[in-house]
Amino acid sequence: MSIFKGAAVAIITPMNEDETINYEKLDELIEWQIAEGTDAIVICGTTGESATLSEEEHMAAVKHCVETVNHRVPVIAGTGSNSTATAIALSKEAEKYGADALLVVTPYYNKATQEGLIRHYTMIAEAVSTPIIMYNVPSRTGCNITPQTAAYLCKNVKNIVGIKEASGNISQVAELKKLCGDDIELYSGNDDQIVPIMSLGGLGVISVLSDVAPKYTHELCHKMLNGDVKGACDMQLGALDLIDALFCEVNPIPVKTAANLMGFNVGPLRGPLFGMSQANTEKLRKALTDFGIKVQ
Repeated sequence: MSIFKGAAVAIITPMNEDETINYEKLDELIEWQIAEGTDAIVICGTTGESATLSEEEHMAAVKHCVETVNHRVPVIAGTGSNSTATAIALSKEAEKYGADALLVVTPYYNKATQEGLIRHYTMIAEAVSTPIIMYNVPSRTGCNITPQTAAYLCKNVKNIVGIKEASGNISQVAELKKLCGDDIELYSGNDDQIVPIMSLGGLGVISVLSDVAPKYTHELCHKMLNGDVKGACDMQLGALDLIDALFCEVNPIPVKTAANLMGFNVGPLRGPLFGMSQANTEKLRKALTDFGIKVQ
C-alpha cells in the first residue's frame, strides 16, 4: 500500500519575529491543509527551511506535526543530511515520534558517488523500519540519483519505497519507471510536471503549490488518478503562471511571501534567505490574484 496518493504539501515553517518556530501558526496551517483536502503533510523539508533549523528545532517540529495531525493524513518527516550519521539520527528520532514516512534528500555539497548513495541510503534504511522516500533534486544538491541507482535501492532495500523526482528530466523519470516498475512509488517534486510524471505512473506530487492552493492541487492529482487526463492537463496549464511566480526566487522565499500576502502571517525567513524583491513581490501578488486567491 502506497504512503499516499495525490498531493502532499511541503509545508512551510512559520516563524515568530524573533525567528523561533511559531507553533500556533503551524497548527493553523495544518488544519487549513487538512480541511482543504491535502493528502499528506511533509514537515521540515527544504520548503520548511530545514537547512537553517537546529536539530532540536527540526525534531520538535516533526513531533509537534505528528501529534497535531493525529493520523488524519500521513506525516512525512524530512530527515536528510549530507552526513549519513546525522540522517540516521534524525530518521530514528522521527520514527520514534510516529512519522508515517521519511523524506531523505541526497547529500548536498559534499555529494556522493552512485556507490556512495547506495551505501548512504542503505545505512539509513537499515537503522529504521519506517518507509523512506528518496528525494532527488540535483539543482539544489549537485547530486543526481541515476535511474539505475534508484532501481537497485528500491529492489534491494525493503523500506526504501519511493522517490520524489525533481530532476526536471522527464527522460530520466521515464527510464526510472521502466527500470523500477511497481517497485517504486513515484512522486513529482516539481509542480509544473505533475501531469507529465503522473502520466508515467507517478502517484502524485510533493508540492509547494499546495501551500497556497491545496484544494486545487489535490483535485488536479485526483483527476489524473481517476483517468480525467484532459481535466488534469487543463488544471496543470492553468496553474503555470502561479507556479512560475512561486519559483521566481529561491524556494521558499516566494511561497512564504505568498502566505504572508494571503494573511497567514507566517513571519520572516531565516538567513541566508531574506525578503523578496519588490518587483517579484508584485509579480507574485498578480499571479495569486489572477489565480483567484485573495491577497492583502
